[in-house]
Amino acid sequence: MPELPEVETVTRTLNIIAAGKTIQSVKVSLPRIIQKPSEPEVFAAALTGHTIEKVERRGKFIRFVLDGLVMVSHLRMEGRYGLFAADDPVEKHTHVRFRFTDGTELRYKDVRQFGTMHLFESGEEFRQPPLVKLGLEPLEDEFTLEALRSRLASRTSKIKPLLLNQEYIVGLGNIYVDEALHSAGIHPETTADRLKPEQWRKLHLSIRATLERAVEAGGSSIKSYVNGQGDPGSFQHQLLVYGRKNEPCPSCGDPIIKTVVGGRGTHYCGACQPLPKARRSAASAPLR
Repeated sequence: MPELPEVETVTRTLNIIAAGKTIQSVKVSLPRIIQKPSEPEVFAAALTGHTIEKVERRGKFIRFVLDGLVMVSHLRMEGRYGLFAADDPVEKHTHVRFRFTDGTELRYKDVRQFGTMHLFESGEEFRQPPLVKLGLEPLEDEFTLEALRSRLASRTSKIKPLLLNQEYIVGLGNIYVDEALHSAGIHPETTADRLKPEQWRKLHLSIRATLERAVEAGGSSIKSYVNGQGDPGSFQHQLLVYGRKNEPCPSCGDPIIKTVVGGRGTHYCGACQPLPKARRSAASAPLR
């Protein structure tokens, strides 16, 4: 699933290829993509004649800001947007087509068919699902050390699942949580209430730094991710632990361990990220 850096990259690309264009018509080929309103024909009619003013990101969601309306899109596993000439052949698994008055089309393709679109009147999108309960934006000024600690420091849950919870911090997924925890020297099974002040400081810095580097690199193309212009990201070449099971840790040379934490495959270095003694007996066994 695309995480914050990938969605941010797609959002920036959409601002280049789609902002300023006026929608002439909308064709929906897979009705379940459209979550609000429930009738695809109402969705299509509502958007007709409106201009995309800008495209923004909220967590892992894309906000198409139009004149009076906002469309909220989630790419889920493999959703992607691309700009085409209206008479270009339509690729398989293209489920929504936004035809513009200039003769181009923004097409939404989704092989796995898990993506969603919601349409709201401007401002209403923040008071209803799916955006209403989203947490801190880790690349915004609101993401301070104090804000991070106030949300998580008293919790007895393991730190990795907490960081994956979008109600606390948005945009973080499996890749970037593993990378940030490694940079901060924190074992993924450490409970939040056992983190020391210096660990919180390092974690705060590593989350922001990891995401900033990933955005600069255009995200990570682990499987099929590309931006709206068809270009892959390159941050996968900078990953220190994720996907590197049994390879030497870049920091100390010990082999990277893969285990399961909170139901998610998890990569870490046992030497650089030691588990506090009180938790060691309960640690998950590494995957062989």
